[in-house]
Amino acid sequence: MRLNSLKNPLIVALAAVVFTLVLFQASGRSDARTNDDERYRRLQILTEVLAEIEKKYVEVKPEEELIIEAVKGMAASLDPHSSYLTPEEYRDLQIETRGQFSGVGIEITMRDGVLTVVSPIEDTPAYKAGMKAGDRIIKIDGKLTKGMSLMDAVKAIRGPKGTKVVLTIMREGLGELKDIPIIRDTIPLRSVRFNLLEDGYGYIRISHFQEQTTRDLIRALETLQGQKVPLKGLVLDLRNDPGGLLQESVSVADQFLHGGVVVTTKGRLPNQNMSFTATRHTTAGDYPIICLVNNGTASASEIVASALQDHKRAMILGTRTFGKGSVQTIIPLRGKGALRLTTARYYTPAGRAIQAKGIEPDLVVPFVPPPKKKLKKKKDQAIRERDLKGAIAPEQQDKDEKRRNQKKDKKLYMTAERLARDNQLRRALDLLKAWQVFAPMAKQAAAKR
Repeated sequence: MRLNSLKNPLIVALAAVVFTLVLFQASGRSDARTNDDERYRRLQILTEVLAEIEKKYVEVKPEEELIIEAVKGMAASLDPHSSYLTPEEYRDLQIETRGQFSGVGIEITMRDGVLTVVSPIEDTPAYKAGMKAGDRIIKIDGKLTKGMSLMDAVKAIRGPKGTKVVLTIMREGLGELKDIPIIRDTIPLRSVRFNLLEDGYGYIRISHFQEQTTRDLIRALETLQGQKVPLKGLVLDLRNDPGGLLQESVSVADQFLHGGVVVTTKGRLPNQNMSFTATRHTTAGDYPIICLVNNGTASASEIVASALQDHKRAMILGTRTFGKGSVQTIIPLRGKGALRLTTARYYTPAGRAIQAKGIEPDLVVPFVPPPKKKLKKKKDQAIRERDLKGAIAPEQQDKDEKRRNQKKDKKLYMTAERLARDNQLRRALDLLKAWQVFAPMAKQAAAKR
């Protein structure tokens, strides 16, 4: 009976499959053992070096300190944004994303092996001291930064409120190194500020993407849109915005877009391949938007700018952005700090990769610093109707308009001096005004065809 059963072709085939699986599993275990053996052999180099340092180095070094430094070096060798975070650094990072830390207020990275400023955060000690995007930090308190890890540099720059740090920088256009002394302070990351440029023209500045950014943006939009003069245009300022939380950048873009992809991420693992989309609900109206960018616009702010650009929702004005198109994941490590690891690249809605390329503005307008000496305003010599003898006086302003002007919140309006110092912002305002003239003309021309 058994012999006859084995002669059945189906049973024979099944037995062959089972036998093959057993062999495969045994082979798999053998391959895994071989791979593990090879890994341990390579790790033997690390243990040998550790043992030699412990025995023969001129000074005694704690084993834990040596291992942590080895881990730091391994993470830092991957790319400028991957790093090992000690428990203290991990706590600082969590505090920072919630909105406050103590330091000078700059975002830094490694570029070509040199510590480089991505951007100073607005209204912080570094910003007020004159630090600029692109500055290369050569020394911190007289100590060379060459060979210093990014996290060690951050630790050296940060410190208690009221203490001083001197950053020695190299800046394009300067013939020599420059020392910039900065007094550390508490850095409240108020990420959203807003003003009226004129009646009907709003301005919103996002300086960083943190947990409350979207909430504060919605409040700014509702305030600007709640004025008696309807909003005709908006300037969204992302200059010198070093980025921050990915989810907040998606949520910010969602306030302007009627659906569609905001950003996609692609990594080695399937769970890193994600697509983030906007909802149909928006906070912003359908008025034209001009988005300001520069070489300090990085990461999360590039996600917002590229999404508005690809969806034709805003004109991008300024200079090429920083070009940080990678995603970092924070991986906690069993009570021993965390690993900040680059796990994916991100792509714009149109599929563009920004990494090391940046975003090219629709209209390139370099920033022109205002002259140091104030030029005397020339007296207007033109003769107008009102100058003629016996000219009819203009009609009196009606009472309702006077009342409206009296109720204006002067604090909401940007000062003329600030606007005069910013040529990119003035250009944006001029374009928004021109839009109000040309859009109806284009609509009428299209209707006649």
